[in-house]
Amino acid sequence: MTLSQSAILVVLLTLGMFAAALPVRATEGCIVFEGKEGPGKGKHIVLLAGDEEYRSEEALPQLAKILSERHGFKCTVSFAVTDGVIDPNNSANMPGFAELATADACIMLMRFRHPPDNLMKYFVDYINAGKPIIGLRTSTHGFAGIPGTSPYKNFNSFGKTVLGEEWVNHWGGHKHEATKGIFEDTAKDDPILKGVTEIFGDTDVYEAYPPSDAKILVRGQVLKGMKPDDAPADYKKKRSRGDKGEQGVNDPMMPVIWTRINKTEGGKENKVLCTTMGSATDLQDEGLRRVIVNAIYWGLGMDVPAKADVTLVGEYKPTMYGFNGFIKGVKPEDRLK
Repeated sequence: MTLSQSAILVVLLTLGMFAAALPVRATEGCIVFEGKEGPGKGKHIVLLAGDEEYRSEEALPQLAKILSERHGFKCTVSFAVTDGVIDPNNSANMPGFAELATADACIMLMRFRHPPDNLMKYFVDYINAGKPIIGLRTSTHGFAGIPGTSPYKNFNSFGKTVLGEEWVNHWGGHKHEATKGIFEDTAKDDPILKGVTEIFGDTDVYEAYPPSDAKILVRGQVLKGMKPDDAPADYKKKRSRGDKGEQGVNDPMMPVIWTRINKTEGGKENKVLCTTMGSATDLQDEGLRRVIVNAIYWGLGMDVPAKADVTLVGEYKPTMYGFNGFIKGVKPEDRLK
C-alpha cells in the first residue's frame, strides 16, 4: 500500500467512525418544501401532522406551502405512517420527529400520540432547547399513553404544562355550532394579530382555562350554526372545572387563541402559541392562517409583516373532519402536489 493509499484509507475510516457516531435521522414519512426567497430564508420549520380527526395531514402541507412559497422558510411535514402510507390512526409511528434536530420552529396538530423513546427524544430535545412551538386544536392533548417506564412519561401532560391547557370538553356543539373569533381588548395591538380583521372556524369552541401567565388574544363566540353570519348561541352550560356551575355559553367566552412563555427545566424558554382552532377546514379562513404565520415570525424574533401574505397555494379543498374520514392510500409524496 502506498503512502497516498494509506492516507485515503485513514480519511475514509475517520469519516466512517464520525458518521457512525451521528444520531440516525430518518426521512421516512416526510415531505420537504424548500424555501423560496423571503424573510424566512435559511430557517427550518417542522410541521407535525398526527391526529385522527381534524385532517392535519391536509392542513399542514398547505401551511408548509404558504410558509415556503410566500415567506421563504424551508418546511418539512412529518406524517403518521404505516408501511409508507399516511395513517392518522397509527399513534406510535411518526419517524419525521427526527427532523426536529434541525428545526428552528415547530407547528403541531397531534392527538394522543405515543412515539417510542428513540423518536420522542427528538421532540423533548427540541422543547428543552427553548425553541418556539405552535399547537393547533387537539395538540392540547397531543400525547397520551407514553408508558411509565419511559423517561419521557411526563410529556403525557405536555398540553397542560407547555401549551397551557389539556383536553377538557367540547363547549360549543360539535359539528353544528361554529366559532367566531372575538379579539381580546387588551390584545388588539399584539403583533400576532397584525393584519387580522376577523377569524372564523367551522369547528366548535373547546372548553379551556389557560393559566394566569397566558396572554389571551382571541375568545371564541359560539354560534347557533355553521356559518360566519349565524347569530351567537344564548344557552347555559355547566363548567367542567372550578365551581362547576352554569354560565352562559358566551358569558364569558372561552379563550381560543393565547400565548405564553414556557420555562424548561434547563432554564430556557419556549415562545408558545396555542389555539383550539386549526382543523383543515378552519384553515380555509384567511384570518386564522395569518395568525399562525404571524406566530412563526413572533416565535423566531423576526419582525411580523404588516399584512402577511397567506394566499392559498394551489387547490385546497379540505376534507370535513371526523374519525376515520381521512383519504386512504395516500403517500407522503402525494401531499407535495
